[in-house]
Parts: sequence; structure tokens; C-alpha cells
Amino acid sequence: MIEQAMTAAGAIAPDTPVYVPAHPRYPADPQVAPQIGFELLQSSLGGPVPVAFTSTEKLVAALGEAQPWIAVPARSFVQLMRGAGYAPVYLDPELPPGTRTWSPQDLDQYATAAGVVAR
Repeated sequence: MIEQAMTAAGAIAPDTPVYVPAHPRYPADPQVAPQIGFELLQSSLGGPVPVAFTSTEKLVAALGEAQPWIAVPARSFVQLMRGAGYAPVYLDPELPPGTRTWSPQDLDQYATAAGVVAR
């Protein structure tokens, strides 16, 4: 169940860091800098929704230890997701059983495919 939407006024202070599932996206051209790809989760209604967590412990509990993430100010993430057409952002969601998560093997495969060294 993805619940507790974070609105512009916010369930938390705007400058509070939130921890967001994300990973680098490496372009084919090595001269172009990598970008960050935010990961959206599927809602019970079937559409993609942005999520954020108030601690790394909550992110790991929901998505596992191998989940790549980035910390950003809550307000910036909400504004970015709104600009991309995704609102609201769901804060500390309880995810349904069977939600796809990253494994250490996924990280290794991603790093190999991207031509980077996994750490």
C-alpha cells in the first residue's frame, strides 16, 4: 500500500533530506556526464508513483540493502516530480509483497553493462 502523500506544504520540513530510490544513467558517449534516474514504483491503481523515505533505514527496510539511492531536499524532489507530471510523492510507503527490489547481482550486472566498476 503506497500511502501518506507528501504535498507542497509537506508532511516534513521542505529542506529535510529525503532518501529516494535512484541510480546513475550512463550515456553511450563517455564524454557525456551520467545523469540520475529516479525510480518510480507501481501504485495499487497501476500507475507509476514517486516515493521518498525519511531515513536510509526505512528505505532499506522497504527496498533492500542493494537499492541504490540519493539524498535530496524534500522540496526539491517534490518540485522535480511535479515538473515531470508525477504528483504526489509518497513518503515512507508500505510496499506490497512481491515489489521488485535490487539484488547485489543486479548491481553487478548493471555496472558491467554500463562499463563501470561497482563498489
